[in-house]
Amino acid sequence: MAKSWATFGVDLHLDPTGTQTGTGTGTGAGVRRGLTDALRDAVRTGRLAPGTRLPSSRSLAADLGVARNTVADAYADLVAEGWLTARQGSGTRVAMGAPPTPLRQWGSAVVPPTDTTPPRRLSNRPTYDLVPGTPDLAAFPRAEWLKAARRAFTSAPCQALGYGDPRGRVELRTALATYLSRARGVRADPEHILISAGISNGLRLIGTALRARGAHTIAVESYGLAVHWQILAEAGLRTRPLPFDELGTNQAQLTDESAVLLTPAHQFPMGVPLHHDRRSAVVDWARRTGGLVLEDDYDGEFRYDRQPIGALQGLDPNHVVYLGTASKSLAPGLRLAWMVLPPSLMDEVTKAKGGIDTCGVLDQLTLAEFITSGAYDRHVRAARLRYRRRRDTLVDALAQHAPDVHATGIAAGFHAVLSLPPGTEQSVVQAAAWQGLALHSLSFYRHEHALPDPLDALVVGYGTPPDHAWTGAVEALCRVLP
Repeated sequence: MAKSWATFGVDLHLDPTGTQTGTGTGTGAGVRRGLTDALRDAVRTGRLAPGTRLPSSRSLAADLGVARNTVADAYADLVAEGWLTARQGSGTRVAMGAPPTPLRQWGSAVVPPTDTTPPRRLSNRPTYDLVPGTPDLAAFPRAEWLKAARRAFTSAPCQALGYGDPRGRVELRTALATYLSRARGVRADPEHILISAGISNGLRLIGTALRARGAHTIAVESYGLAVHWQILAEAGLRTRPLPFDELGTNQAQLTDESAVLLTPAHQFPMGVPLHHDRRSAVVDWARRTGGLVLEDDYDGEFRYDRQPIGALQGLDPNHVVYLGTASKSLAPGLRLAWMVLPPSLMDEVTKAKGGIDTCGVLDQLTLAEFITSGAYDRHVRAARLRYRRRRDTLVDALAQHAPDVHATGIAAGFHAVLSLPPGTEQSVVQAAAWQGLALHSLSFYRHEHALPDPLDALVVGYGTPPDHAWTGAVEALCRVLP
């Protein structure tokens, strides 16, 4: 062809120079090969992003001055190779993630390559995300949420759109007080609940208040989230890890710390509930020393094979700060969490938050309506069944394909700890990355000052992948396990 290849729908210039061998007519094997190579190169170099919808074969043929069958054949070749996808009603698109190893052409037939080495990934984006902490966002109850938003906004007073109470909307605080009392055994008064923009924001406020009191050190669990420890450090508090065993975090080494941060219902990431004797002991420590227990109840609503474990806060509301969140039950993007504070701490944390409400009023009103209407309970029950089915699929697959790997911490929550042979943790994580799996080793969650632990394990979240992708994620995981 004498003309340059045109810019089309997605604003991309295709240049077949050096690959196109047809001449002038816009038809033939050479033109098809040139178009195929140019499109493949555009995908490979990132100029055509994953998910980009390509023009129809008729439109592209008209733009380029070639036969429609030539474009259709080029598309078909690239679909067969895995660079493109074609679905009825959604057109032809660039495939998501890295394509498989290209198939070899043999005459007019397409045959698979003999090399079965996994292909090098063309993107840093994983095929399956098994990092714990995020729910199935595809299952967010959009229709029910929109109904709740409409009802809440319709009935909201005009004053609700003002700057508001720094503790948060009274409608949400009242709804939470009722729900937490019923579902989690929390002794809550709307006057002592403060809405925050996520658990991290809540910890930042508490850390600021503790530091203003003159606190210097806070005890934490030896396994947990580094981002939480960093937030406390930024508030001027030194974190000291407590030892961990089969009964959960051992509080016996608590001394003169001002507070201790715990996940007692389902320790993250180990998945062990804090033993009842230790629950009582840590509350006794707080009463004796005047310290505070910060209870992160991040996934207390999700349990499967055990009776629900009530909140630690119910034992002593004057010495336990209860922290809950919508990030696991609904979606982290809502940025809605709550703290039930001892009366003695309420003014200090409110002052640390500032003089106005910093959380979106409309989302607060919607969540309040979502809870009081019963939609929240229905959503949690449905999610509980969904995650239990995924957990059971994971356990069954391990028994069949990796019988030496055992899953623990699975009676609640939506992540599992998978034990590994000694010395294999990092190699398995690397192999998982090669397979397009994003997951973390257990050592990723160990505090830098915690005692060395010889346990090798993976922490596998089963909340993030949507239902249709879970089987594929489990199969990919089993391929990398020893």
